[in-house]
Amino acid sequence: MIDFPWFASYPKGMPHQINPDEFGSLPDMLAVGFQKYANKTAFIHLGLSITYTELDEWSKDFAAFLQNKTYLKQGDAIAIQMPNVMAYPVVMFGALRAGLVVVNTNPLYTPREMEHQFNDSKVKAIVILANFASVLEKVLPQTPELKTVIVTEIGDLLPFPKRLIVNSVVKYVKKMIPKWSIAGAIPLRDAMAQGKGQSLAKPTITGQDLAFIQYTGGTTGVSKGAMLTHRNIIANVMQMRGIMGTRLNQGEETIVTALPLYHIFSLTVNCFGLFMLGAANLLITNPRDMKGFIAELKKVKFTVITGVNTLFNGLLNQPEFHQLDFSGLKVAVGGGMAVQSSVAENWRKVTGVSLAEGYGLTESSPVLSCNPIDGSSHLGTIGFPLSSTEIKIMDDDGHEVAFGERGEIWAQGPQIMTGYWQRPEETDKVIKDGWLLTGDVGVALEGGFFKIVDRKKDMILVSGFNVYPNEVEDVIALHPKVLEVVAIGVPDPKSTEAVKVFVVKKDPSLTEEEVREHAKANMTGYKLPKYVEFRTELPKSNVGKLLRRPLKEEEMAKLAKK
Repeated sequence: MIDFPWFASYPKGMPHQINPDEFGSLPDMLAVGFQKYANKTAFIHLGLSITYTELDEWSKDFAAFLQNKTYLKQGDAIAIQMPNVMAYPVVMFGALRAGLVVVNTNPLYTPREMEHQFNDSKVKAIVILANFASVLEKVLPQTPELKTVIVTEIGDLLPFPKRLIVNSVVKYVKKMIPKWSIAGAIPLRDAMAQGKGQSLAKPTITGQDLAFIQYTGGTTGVSKGAMLTHRNIIANVMQMRGIMGTRLNQGEETIVTALPLYHIFSLTVNCFGLFMLGAANLLITNPRDMKGFIAELKKVKFTVITGVNTLFNGLLNQPEFHQLDFSGLKVAVGGGMAVQSSVAENWRKVTGVSLAEGYGLTESSPVLSCNPIDGSSHLGTIGFPLSSTEIKIMDDDGHEVAFGERGEIWAQGPQIMTGYWQRPEETDKVIKDGWLLTGDVGVALEGGFFKIVDRKKDMILVSGFNVYPNEVEDVIALHPKVLEVVAIGVPDPKSTEAVKVFVVKKDPSLTEEEVREHAKANMTGYKLPKYVEFRTELPKSNVGKLLRRPLKEEEMAKLAKK
Protein backbone atom coordinates (compact mmCIF):
# COMPACT_ATOMS: atom_id res chain seq x y z
CA MET A 1 0.00 0.00 0.00
CA ILE A 2 1.29 3.46 -0.92
CA ASP A 3 2.10 5.63 2.06
CA PHE A 4 0.58 8.94 0.95
CA PRO A 5 1.83 12.12 2.65
CA TRP A 6 -1.64 12.96 4.03
CA PHE A 7 -1.74 9.79 6.12
CA ALA A 8 0.64 11.44 8.59
CA SER A 9 -1.92 14.22 9.11
CA TYR A 10 -4.90 11.91 9.71
CA PRO A 11 -6.27 12.26 13.24
CA LYS A 12 -6.10 9.26 15.54
CA GLY A 13 -8.70 6.66 14.60
CA MET A 14 -9.18 7.78 10.99
CA PRO A 15 -8.64 4.79 8.65
CA HIS A 16 -6.44 4.98 5.58
CA GLN A 17 -8.95 2.89 3.63
CA ILE A 18 -12.69 2.24 3.82
CA ASN A 19 -14.74 -0.64 2.45
CA PRO A 20 -17.20 0.77 -0.13
CA ASP A 21 -18.84 -2.66 -0.29
CA GLU A 22 -19.64 -2.79 3.43
CA PHE A 23 -23.29 -2.60 2.41
CA GLY A 24 -24.73 -4.04 -0.78
CA SER A 25 -27.05 -1.08 -1.36
CA LEU A 26 -28.39 2.06 0.29
CA PRO A 27 -31.54 0.24 1.53
CA ASP A 28 -29.23 -2.32 3.20
CA MET A 29 -27.33 0.52 4.87
CA LEU A 30 -30.54 2.24 5.96
CA ALA A 31 -31.86 -0.99 7.47
CA VAL A 32 -28.82 -1.13 9.77
CA GLY A 33 -29.38 2.47 10.88
CA PHE A 34 -33.09 1.92 11.52
CA GLN A 35 -32.34 -1.06 13.74
CA LYS A 36 -29.27 0.29 15.50
CA TYR A 37 -30.77 3.65 16.48
CA ALA A 38 -34.44 2.58 16.67
CA ASN A 39 -35.52 4.84 19.55
CA LYS A 40 -33.22 7.75 18.80
CA THR A 41 -34.53 10.95 17.20
CA ALA A 42 -33.89 10.95 13.46
CA PHE A 43 -35.37 14.26 12.23
CA ILE A 44 -36.80 17.41 13.79
CA HIS A 45 -38.99 19.88 11.88
CA LEU A 46 -41.52 22.48 13.04
CA GLY A 47 -41.37 21.08 16.55
CA LEU A 48 -42.05 17.50 15.45
CA SER A 49 -39.42 14.88 16.32
CA ILE A 50 -39.58 11.44 14.73
CA THR A 51 -37.54 8.39 15.70
CA TYR A 52 -35.55 6.10 13.44
CA THR A 53 -38.32 3.51 13.87
CA GLU A 54 -41.01 5.98 12.77
CA LEU A 55 -38.90 6.99 9.77
CA ASP A 56 -38.49 3.30 8.95
CA GLU A 57 -42.27 2.75 9.07
CA TRP A 58 -43.22 5.91 7.15
CA SER A 59 -40.68 5.39 4.39
CA LYS A 60 -41.73 1.74 4.12
CA ASP A 61 -45.36 2.81 3.69
CA PHE A 62 -44.38 5.14 0.86
CA ALA A 63 -42.14 2.51 -0.75
CA ALA A 64 -44.98 -0.04 -0.61
CA PHE A 65 -47.30 2.47 -2.27
CA LEU A 66 -44.81 2.98 -5.11
CA GLN A 67 -44.45 -0.77 -5.61
CA ASN A 68 -48.10 -1.78 -5.28
CA LYS A 69 -50.21 1.18 -6.31
CA THR A 70 -48.32 2.70 -9.26
CA TYR A 71 -46.95 1.48 -12.57
CA LEU A 72 -43.40 2.31 -11.53
CA LYS A 73 -40.84 -0.46 -11.77
CA GLN A 74 -37.33 -0.88 -10.39
CA GLY A 75 -34.86 1.47 -12.06
CA ASP A 76 -37.46 4.09 -12.99
CA ALA A 77 -36.64 7.69 -12.09
CA ILE A 78 -38.65 9.73 -9.58
CA ALA A 79 -38.17 13.46 -9.05
CA ILE A 80 -38.32 15.00 -5.58
CA GLN A 81 -38.96 18.73 -5.55
CA MET A 82 -39.20 20.21 -2.08
CA PRO A 83 -37.14 22.15 0.47
CA ASN A 84 -36.17 20.83 3.90
CA VAL A 85 -39.46 19.49 5.23
CA MET A 86 -40.14 16.24 7.07
CA ALA A 87 -41.56 14.66 3.92
CA TYR A 88 -38.20 14.81 2.14
CA PRO A 89 -36.36 12.01 4.02
CA VAL A 90 -39.55 9.91 4.13
CA VAL A 91 -40.02 10.15 0.37
CA MET A 92 -36.34 9.85 -0.56
CA PHE A 93 -35.69 6.81 1.64
CA GLY A 94 -38.96 5.28 0.44
CA ALA A 95 -38.07 5.75 -3.22
CA LEU A 96 -34.69 4.07 -2.72
CA ARG A 97 -36.29 1.20 -0.80
CA ALA A 98 -38.66 0.67 -3.75
CA GLY A 99 -35.65 0.40 -6.09
CA LEU A 100 -36.21 3.73 -7.86
CA VAL A 101 -33.60 6.26 -9.01
CA VAL A 102 -33.96 9.64 -7.31
CA VAL A 103 -33.68 12.89 -9.28
CA ASN A 104 -33.37 15.79 -6.84
CA THR A 105 -34.89 18.98 -8.23
CA ASN A 106 -34.51 22.53 -6.98
CA PRO A 107 -38.00 23.79 -5.97
CA LEU A 108 -37.16 27.24 -7.38
CA TYR A 109 -36.53 25.96 -10.90
CA THR A 110 -38.28 27.75 -13.75
CA PRO A 111 -40.54 25.78 -16.10
CA ARG A 112 -37.72 25.67 -18.66
CA GLU A 113 -35.28 24.19 -16.16
CA MET A 114 -37.82 21.66 -14.91
CA GLU A 115 -38.73 20.58 -18.42
CA HIS A 116 -35.08 20.02 -19.32
CA GLN A 117 -34.32 18.03 -16.21
CA PHE A 118 -37.45 15.87 -16.29
CA ASN A 119 -37.15 15.00 -19.98
CA ASP A 120 -33.40 14.47 -19.78
CA SER A 121 -33.67 12.06 -16.83
CA LYS A 122 -36.92 10.48 -18.09
CA VAL A 123 -38.65 10.78 -14.72
CA LYS A 124 -41.88 8.79 -14.48
CA ALA A 125 -43.07 10.26 -11.17
CA ILE A 126 -42.63 13.31 -8.97
CA VAL A 127 -43.24 14.23 -5.35
CA ILE A 128 -43.61 18.00 -5.11
CA LEU A 129 -44.47 20.53 -2.42
CA ALA A 130 -47.83 22.17 -3.18
CA ASN A 131 -46.15 25.60 -3.13
CA PHE A 132 -44.56 24.76 -6.50
CA ALA A 133 -47.33 22.68 -8.10
CA SER A 134 -48.55 25.60 -10.24
CA VAL A 135 -45.19 25.60 -12.04
CA LEU A 136 -45.33 21.84 -12.54
CA GLU A 137 -48.81 22.25 -14.06
CA LYS A 138 -47.25 24.36 -16.84
CA VAL A 139 -44.55 21.77 -17.47
CA LEU A 140 -46.57 18.54 -17.59
CA PRO A 141 -47.77 18.93 -21.21
CA GLN A 142 -44.12 19.00 -22.32
CA THR A 143 -43.03 16.03 -20.15
CA PRO A 144 -45.03 13.09 -21.52
CA GLU A 145 -43.25 10.38 -19.51
CA LEU A 146 -44.08 12.03 -16.18
CA LYS A 147 -47.37 10.32 -15.30
CA THR A 148 -47.49 10.04 -11.49
CA VAL A 149 -47.77 13.25 -9.47
CA ILE A 150 -47.76 13.17 -5.66
CA VAL A 151 -48.29 16.45 -3.81
CA THR A 152 -47.48 17.28 -0.20
CA GLU A 153 -47.83 20.33 2.03
CA ILE A 154 -45.36 21.67 4.58
CA GLY A 155 -47.26 20.42 7.64
CA ASP A 156 -48.56 17.13 6.21
CA LEU A 157 -46.66 14.85 8.57
CA LEU A 158 -47.42 16.86 11.70
CA PRO A 159 -50.05 15.46 14.12
CA PHE A 160 -53.60 16.81 14.07
CA PRO A 161 -54.54 19.62 14.74
CA LYS A 162 -51.11 21.21 14.20
CA ARG A 163 -51.08 19.80 10.66
CA LEU A 164 -54.29 21.63 9.81
CA ILE A 165 -53.13 24.87 11.44
CA VAL A 166 -49.74 24.95 9.68
CA ASN A 167 -51.15 24.08 6.27
CA SER A 168 -53.97 26.61 6.62
CA VAL A 169 -51.60 29.41 7.62
CA VAL A 170 -49.28 28.64 4.69
CA LYS A 171 -52.16 28.51 2.22
CA TYR A 172 -54.62 31.12 3.40
CA VAL A 173 -52.71 33.56 5.61
CA LYS A 174 -49.27 33.66 4.00
CA LYS A 175 -50.76 32.79 0.59
CA MET A 176 -47.68 30.78 -0.35
CA ILE A 177 -49.51 28.26 -2.55
CA PRO A 178 -50.59 29.63 -5.95
CA LYS A 179 -53.69 27.99 -7.44
CA TRP A 180 -53.01 24.78 -9.34
CA SER A 181 -54.94 21.95 -10.89
CA ILE A 182 -53.32 18.65 -11.88
CA ALA A 183 -55.64 15.81 -12.83
CA GLY A 184 -54.96 12.63 -10.87
CA ALA A 185 -52.54 14.23 -8.41
CA ILE A 186 -52.26 12.14 -5.24
CA PRO A 187 -51.83 13.70 -1.77
CA LEU A 188 -48.77 12.26 -0.03
CA ARG A 189 -50.79 11.36 3.06
CA ASP A 190 -53.17 9.32 0.88
CA ALA A 191 -50.23 7.58 -0.80
CA MET A 192 -48.73 6.60 2.56
CA ALA A 193 -52.14 5.39 3.78
CA GLN A 194 -52.53 3.24 0.66
CA GLY A 195 -49.08 1.75 1.22
CA LYS A 196 -49.64 0.99 4.89
CA GLY A 197 -50.15 -2.74 5.39
CA GLN A 198 -48.99 -3.54 1.84
CA SER A 199 -46.04 -5.91 1.42
CA LEU A 200 -42.71 -4.41 0.37
CA ALA A 201 -40.65 -6.67 -1.88
CA LYS A 202 -36.96 -6.04 -1.36
CA PRO A 203 -35.55 -5.14 -4.79
CA THR A 204 -32.36 -6.81 -5.97
CA ILE A 205 -29.93 -3.89 -6.05
CA THR A 206 -26.18 -4.02 -6.61
CA GLY A 207 -23.66 -1.40 -5.63
CA GLN A 208 -23.23 -0.47 -9.31
CA ASP A 209 -26.93 0.35 -9.78
CA LEU A 210 -27.91 3.99 -10.05
CA ALA A 211 -29.21 5.62 -6.88
CA PHE A 212 -29.27 9.27 -7.98
CA ILE A 213 -29.12 11.31 -11.14
CA GLN A 214 -27.86 14.45 -9.46
CA TYR A 215 -27.81 17.51 -11.69
CA THR A 216 -25.01 20.01 -11.65
CA GLY A 217 -25.82 23.70 -11.51
CA GLY A 218 -25.24 24.12 -15.21
CA THR A 219 -22.66 26.89 -14.73
CA THR A 220 -20.64 25.59 -17.71
CA GLY A 221 -23.60 25.20 -20.06
CA VAL A 222 -26.58 22.86 -20.05
CA SER A 223 -27.20 21.19 -16.69
CA LYS A 224 -25.82 17.63 -16.67
CA GLY A 225 -26.89 14.70 -14.54
CA ALA A 226 -24.10 13.02 -12.57
CA MET A 227 -24.78 9.29 -12.31
CA LEU A 228 -24.18 8.35 -8.67
CA THR A 229 -24.45 4.69 -7.77
CA HIS A 230 -25.40 3.07 -4.47
CA ARG A 231 -21.70 2.23 -4.04
CA ASN A 232 -20.66 5.85 -4.68
CA ILE A 233 -22.90 7.21 -1.91
CA ILE A 234 -22.10 4.37 0.50
CA ALA A 235 -18.38 4.99 -0.05
CA ASN A 236 -18.70 8.68 0.73
CA VAL A 237 -20.79 7.94 3.82
CA MET A 238 -18.12 5.50 5.04
CA GLN A 239 -15.48 8.14 4.34
CA MET A 240 -17.53 10.65 6.32
CA ARG A 241 -17.80 8.16 9.16
CA GLY A 242 -14.02 7.75 9.05
CA ILE A 243 -13.32 11.41 9.78
CA MET A 244 -16.48 12.35 11.73
CA GLY A 245 -16.05 9.35 14.01
CA THR A 246 -12.83 10.84 15.34
CA ARG A 247 -14.85 13.58 17.07
CA LEU A 248 -18.51 12.59 17.17
CA ASN A 249 -20.29 9.93 19.22
CA GLN A 250 -22.88 7.53 17.85
CA GLY A 251 -26.43 8.32 18.88
CA GLU A 252 -25.51 11.52 20.73
CA GLU A 253 -25.31 14.27 18.11
CA THR A 254 -27.72 16.88 16.73
CA ILE A 255 -26.87 18.38 13.34
CA VAL A 256 -28.26 21.61 11.93
CA THR A 257 -29.29 21.11 8.30
CA ALA A 258 -29.86 24.50 6.72
CA LEU A 259 -28.60 23.63 3.24
CA PRO A 260 -31.35 21.89 1.26
CA LEU A 261 -31.27 18.09 1.30
CA TYR A 262 -31.69 18.07 -2.47
CA HIS A 263 -28.16 19.52 -2.67
CA ILE A 264 -25.48 16.83 -2.83
CA PHE A 265 -23.45 18.23 0.09
CA SER A 266 -26.38 18.18 2.50
CA LEU A 267 -27.74 14.93 1.04
CA THR A 268 -24.60 12.88 1.65
CA VAL A 269 -23.03 14.58 4.67
CA ASN A 270 -26.10 15.56 6.70
CA CYS A 271 -28.79 13.14 5.61
CA PHE A 272 -26.87 9.90 5.00
CA GLY A 273 -23.61 10.56 6.85
CA LEU A 274 -25.08 11.68 10.16
CA PHE A 275 -27.93 9.15 9.82
CA MET A 276 -25.32 6.40 10.07
CA LEU A 277 -23.99 8.02 13.23
CA GLY A 278 -27.46 8.00 14.78
CA ALA A 279 -27.72 11.79 14.87
CA ALA A 280 -30.84 13.92 15.13
CA ASN A 281 -31.22 16.12 12.06
CA LEU A 282 -32.75 19.58 12.60
CA LEU A 283 -34.30 20.62 9.28
CA ILE A 284 -34.36 24.34 8.46
CA THR A 285 -36.82 25.08 5.67
CA ASN A 286 -35.86 28.69 4.96
CA PRO A 287 -32.38 29.65 6.21
CA ARG A 288 -32.66 33.03 4.48
CA ASP A 289 -35.12 33.96 7.23
CA MET A 290 -32.26 34.51 9.64
CA LYS A 291 -34.42 35.47 12.60
CA GLY A 292 -36.58 32.37 12.17
CA PHE A 293 -33.47 30.26 11.66
CA ILE A 294 -31.90 31.51 14.90
CA ALA A 295 -35.20 30.97 16.73
CA GLU A 296 -35.00 27.29 15.72
CA LEU A 297 -31.38 27.07 16.90
CA LYS A 298 -32.45 28.31 20.33
CA LYS A 299 -34.71 25.27 20.77
CA VAL A 300 -32.01 22.58 20.54
CA LYS A 301 -28.52 22.03 21.85
CA PHE A 302 -26.87 21.40 18.51
CA THR A 303 -23.46 19.78 18.20
CA VAL A 304 -22.80 19.93 14.44
CA ILE A 305 -23.58 22.50 11.75
CA THR A 306 -22.77 22.55 8.05
CA GLY A 307 -23.15 25.35 5.55
CA VAL A 308 -21.57 27.58 2.95
CA ASN A 309 -19.53 30.73 3.53
CA THR A 310 -22.49 33.07 2.93
CA LEU A 311 -24.64 31.20 5.44
CA PHE A 312 -22.02 31.45 8.18
CA ASN A 313 -21.38 35.09 7.31
CA GLY A 314 -25.10 35.82 7.44
CA LEU A 315 -25.45 34.26 10.89
CA LEU A 316 -22.45 36.13 12.21
CA ASN A 317 -24.03 39.42 11.16
CA GLN A 318 -27.12 38.75 13.30
CA PRO A 319 -26.73 40.07 16.88
CA GLU A 320 -29.12 37.34 18.14
CA PHE A 321 -26.77 34.64 16.88
CA HIS A 322 -24.05 35.83 19.26
CA GLN A 323 -26.38 35.15 22.18
CA LEU A 324 -26.84 31.44 21.41
CA ASP A 325 -25.48 28.67 23.61
CA PHE A 326 -22.53 27.14 21.78
CA SER A 327 -21.38 24.95 24.66
CA GLY A 328 -22.48 21.78 22.86
CA LEU A 329 -21.05 22.67 19.47
CA LYS A 330 -18.29 20.28 18.41
CA VAL A 331 -18.02 20.54 14.63
CA ALA A 332 -18.71 23.17 11.97
CA VAL A 333 -18.02 22.29 8.34
CA GLY A 334 -18.03 24.64 5.36
CA GLY A 335 -18.30 23.47 1.77
CA GLY A 336 -19.85 24.36 -1.58
CA MET A 337 -17.61 27.41 -1.98
CA ALA A 338 -14.39 28.75 -0.47
CA VAL A 339 -14.59 29.68 3.20
CA GLN A 340 -13.15 33.18 3.56
CA SER A 341 -10.54 33.62 6.25
CA SER A 342 -12.36 36.61 7.77
CA VAL A 343 -15.51 34.52 8.19
CA ALA A 344 -13.59 31.55 9.61
CA GLU A 345 -11.77 33.73 12.13
CA ASN A 346 -14.94 35.51 13.22
CA TRP A 347 -16.78 32.17 13.52
CA ARG A 348 -14.14 30.83 15.89
CA LYS A 349 -14.27 34.00 18.01
CA VAL A 350 -18.05 33.83 18.36
CA THR A 351 -18.60 30.07 18.73
CA GLY A 352 -15.26 28.84 20.05
CA VAL A 353 -15.17 26.19 17.32
CA SER A 354 -12.99 26.13 14.19
CA LEU A 355 -14.75 26.18 10.84
CA ALA A 356 -13.37 23.16 8.98
CA GLU A 357 -13.42 23.60 5.22
CA GLY A 358 -14.10 20.63 2.98
CA TYR A 359 -14.06 20.20 -0.78
CA GLY A 360 -15.93 18.20 -3.32
CA LEU A 361 -18.13 18.19 -6.39
CA THR A 362 -21.46 16.73 -7.41
CA GLU A 363 -19.42 14.34 -9.55
CA SER A 364 -17.70 12.94 -6.44
CA SER A 365 -20.77 12.30 -4.28
CA PRO A 366 -19.50 14.98 -3.22
CA VAL A 367 -16.66 15.02 -0.65
CA LEU A 368 -13.05 14.53 -1.72
CA SER A 369 -11.17 16.22 1.10
CA CYS A 370 -11.76 17.82 4.46
CA ASN A 371 -9.86 19.51 7.23
CA PRO A 372 -9.59 17.66 10.54
CA ILE A 373 -12.58 18.38 12.78
CA ASP A 374 -10.64 18.31 16.03
CA GLY A 375 -9.84 22.04 15.92
CA SER A 376 -6.54 21.67 14.09
CA SER A 377 -7.88 22.92 10.76
CA HIS A 378 -5.43 24.57 8.38
CA LEU A 379 -7.21 27.82 7.57
CA GLY A 380 -7.38 28.54 3.86
CA THR A 381 -6.92 24.93 2.78
CA ILE A 382 -9.39 22.23 1.74
CA GLY A 383 -7.71 19.76 4.09
CA PHE A 384 -6.41 16.33 3.14
CA PRO A 385 -7.97 13.62 0.93
CA LEU A 386 -10.49 11.37 2.65
CA SER A 387 -9.84 7.66 3.22
CA SER A 388 -9.44 5.68 -0.03
CA THR A 389 -9.10 8.95 -1.97
CA GLU A 390 -6.14 10.22 -3.99
CA ILE A 391 -5.55 13.78 -5.17
CA LYS A 392 -2.82 15.04 -7.48
CA ILE A 393 -2.02 18.34 -9.17
CA MET A 394 -1.62 18.18 -12.97
CA ASP A 395 -0.56 20.51 -15.77
CA ASP A 396 -2.49 21.07 -19.00
CA ASP A 397 -0.61 18.21 -20.68
CA GLY A 398 -1.67 15.69 -18.06
CA HIS A 399 1.64 15.58 -16.20
CA GLU A 400 1.95 15.91 -12.44
CA VAL A 401 3.51 19.24 -11.46
CA ALA A 402 6.32 19.72 -8.96
CA PHE A 403 5.40 20.09 -5.29
CA GLY A 404 4.09 23.56 -4.53
CA GLU A 405 3.25 24.42 -8.14
CA ARG A 406 -0.24 25.24 -9.36
CA GLY A 407 -2.22 22.91 -11.55
CA GLU A 408 -5.59 21.26 -12.03
CA ILE A 409 -6.84 19.04 -9.21
CA TRP A 410 -7.38 15.43 -10.28
CA ALA A 411 -9.03 13.00 -7.88
CA GLN A 412 -9.64 9.29 -7.66
CA GLY A 413 -11.71 7.19 -5.27
CA PRO A 414 -14.80 4.97 -4.91
CA GLN A 415 -17.04 8.05 -4.59
CA ILE A 416 -16.38 9.22 -8.18
CA MET A 417 -19.46 9.10 -10.45
CA THR A 418 -19.75 6.63 -13.29
CA GLY A 419 -20.32 9.50 -15.71
CA TYR A 420 -22.86 12.02 -16.94
CA TRP A 421 -26.31 10.66 -17.76
CA GLN A 422 -26.55 10.08 -21.54
CA ARG A 423 -23.52 12.27 -22.22
CA PRO A 424 -20.54 10.01 -22.97
CA GLU A 425 -18.58 12.79 -24.70
CA GLU A 426 -18.95 15.08 -21.69
CA THR A 427 -17.96 12.17 -19.44
CA ASP A 428 -14.78 11.59 -21.43
CA LYS A 429 -13.78 15.21 -20.89
CA VAL A 430 -13.77 14.92 -17.11
CA ILE A 431 -12.88 11.28 -16.38
CA LYS A 432 -9.48 9.98 -17.56
CA ASP A 433 -8.42 6.46 -16.55
CA GLY A 434 -10.61 6.64 -13.44
CA TRP A 435 -9.41 10.11 -12.44
CA LEU A 436 -11.88 12.99 -12.13
CA LEU A 437 -10.62 16.23 -13.66
CA THR A 438 -12.21 18.77 -11.34
CA GLY A 439 -11.57 21.96 -13.30
CA ASP A 440 -10.26 23.54 -10.10
CA VAL A 441 -6.78 25.01 -9.80
CA GLY A 442 -4.94 23.93 -6.67
CA VAL A 443 -1.58 23.41 -5.03
CA ALA A 444 -0.20 20.68 -2.77
CA LEU A 445 1.03 21.80 0.65
CA GLU A 446 3.06 20.23 3.44
CA GLY A 447 1.48 17.38 5.36
CA GLY A 448 -0.72 16.26 2.47
CA PHE A 449 -2.99 19.30 2.63
CA PHE A 450 -4.25 21.02 -0.51
CA LYS A 451 -5.32 24.55 -1.32
CA ILE A 452 -7.78 25.73 -3.97
CA VAL A 453 -6.52 28.64 -5.99
CA ASP A 454 -9.57 28.99 -8.23
CA ARG A 455 -11.71 27.61 -10.98
CA LYS A 456 -9.82 27.44 -14.26
CA LYS A 457 -12.65 29.12 -16.13
CA ASP A 458 -12.92 31.99 -13.62
CA MET A 459 -9.25 32.93 -13.83
CA ILE A 460 -8.65 36.55 -14.88
CA LEU A 461 -5.79 37.30 -17.28
CA VAL A 462 -4.28 40.73 -16.61
CA SER A 463 -1.33 41.66 -18.84
CA GLY A 464 -0.24 38.02 -19.02
CA PHE A 465 -0.59 37.47 -15.26
CA ASN A 466 -3.13 35.09 -13.79
CA VAL A 467 -5.40 36.69 -11.21
CA TYR A 468 -7.53 34.35 -9.11
CA PRO A 469 -10.88 35.86 -8.08
CA ASN A 470 -10.90 33.92 -4.81
CA GLU A 471 -7.78 35.76 -3.67
CA VAL A 472 -9.21 39.18 -4.56
CA GLU A 473 -12.50 38.36 -2.82
CA ASP A 474 -10.76 37.02 0.26
CA VAL A 475 -8.70 40.18 0.66
CA ILE A 476 -11.57 42.60 0.15
CA ALA A 477 -13.83 40.58 2.46
CA LEU A 478 -11.36 41.31 5.26
CA HIS A 479 -12.39 44.98 5.21
CA PRO A 480 -14.65 45.51 8.24
CA LYS A 481 -17.19 47.49 6.21
CA VAL A 482 -17.65 44.79 3.55
CA LEU A 483 -20.46 42.23 3.84
CA GLU A 484 -20.06 40.32 0.56
CA VAL A 485 -17.90 40.58 -2.53
CA VAL A 486 -17.59 38.97 -5.96
CA ALA A 487 -14.67 39.52 -8.37
CA ILE A 488 -14.77 38.93 -12.11
CA GLY A 489 -12.67 39.75 -15.16
CA VAL A 490 -13.95 42.28 -17.70
CA PRO A 491 -12.42 43.00 -21.13
CA ASP A 492 -9.77 45.70 -21.18
CA PRO A 493 -8.02 47.02 -24.32
CA LYS A 494 -4.67 47.52 -22.57
CA SER A 495 -4.40 44.49 -20.27
CA THR A 496 -6.69 41.91 -21.98
CA GLU A 497 -8.81 41.82 -18.83
CA ALA A 498 -9.25 43.98 -15.75
CA VAL A 499 -10.52 43.09 -12.31
CA LYS A 500 -13.98 44.31 -11.34
CA VAL A 501 -15.46 43.78 -7.89
CA PHE A 502 -19.09 43.95 -6.82
CA VAL A 503 -19.47 44.79 -3.14
CA VAL A 504 -22.36 44.68 -0.67
CA LYS A 505 -21.74 47.08 2.20
CA LYS A 506 -21.91 46.09 5.85
CA ASP A 507 -21.41 49.76 6.77
CA PRO A 508 -23.20 52.33 4.55
CA SER A 509 -20.25 54.73 4.90
CA LEU A 510 -17.94 52.49 2.84
CA THR A 511 -16.51 54.31 -0.18
CA GLU A 512 -14.93 53.16 -3.42
CA GLU A 513 -11.68 54.78 -2.34
CA GLU A 514 -11.62 52.77 0.90
CA VAL A 515 -12.02 49.56 -1.07
CA ARG A 516 -9.17 50.52 -3.40
CA GLU A 517 -6.84 51.54 -0.57
CA HIS A 518 -7.55 48.32 1.32
CA ALA A 519 -6.84 46.25 -1.81
CA LYS A 520 -3.65 48.23 -2.54
CA ALA A 521 -2.36 47.55 0.96
CA ASN A 522 -2.84 43.81 0.58
CA MET A 523 -2.27 42.88 -3.08
CA THR A 524 0.22 43.52 -5.84
CA GLY A 525 -0.64 45.99 -8.60
CA TYR A 526 -1.99 43.74 -11.35
CA LYS A 527 -4.46 42.11 -8.93
CA LEU A 528 -6.09 45.38 -7.88
CA PRO A 529 -9.67 46.04 -8.92
CA LYS A 530 -9.90 48.59 -11.71
CA TYR A 531 -13.64 48.87 -11.20
CA VAL A 532 -15.67 48.87 -7.97
CA GLU A 533 -19.46 48.67 -8.04
CA PHE A 534 -21.69 48.65 -4.98
CA ARG A 535 -24.82 46.47 -4.94
CA THR A 536 -27.55 45.90 -2.38
CA GLU A 537 -27.32 42.16 -3.06
CA LEU A 538 -25.33 39.70 -5.15
CA PRO A 539 -26.56 36.72 -7.17
CA LYS A 540 -26.52 33.43 -5.26
CA SER A 541 -27.28 29.81 -6.00
CA ASN A 542 -30.10 27.96 -4.26
CA VAL A 543 -27.71 27.06 -1.41
CA GLY A 544 -26.35 30.59 -1.01
CA LYS A 545 -23.17 30.24 -3.05
CA LEU A 546 -22.13 33.57 -4.56
CA LEU A 547 -22.27 33.39 -8.35
CA ARG A 548 -19.88 35.10 -10.73
CA ARG A 549 -21.44 34.01 -13.98
CA PRO A 550 -24.58 36.23 -13.89
CA LEU A 551 -22.41 39.28 -13.21
CA LYS A 552 -20.04 38.30 -16.01
CA GLU A 553 -22.96 37.88 -18.41
CA GLU A 554 -24.34 41.24 -17.34
CA GLU A 555 -21.04 42.94 -18.11
CA MET A 556 -20.76 41.25 -21.50
CA ALA A 557 -24.31 42.33 -22.37
CA LYS A 558 -23.40 45.95 -21.57
CA LEU A 559 -20.40 45.75 -23.88
CA ALA A 560 -22.47 44.25 -26.68
CA LYS A 561 -24.76 47.31 -26.62
CA LYS A 562 -21.86 49.76 -27.01
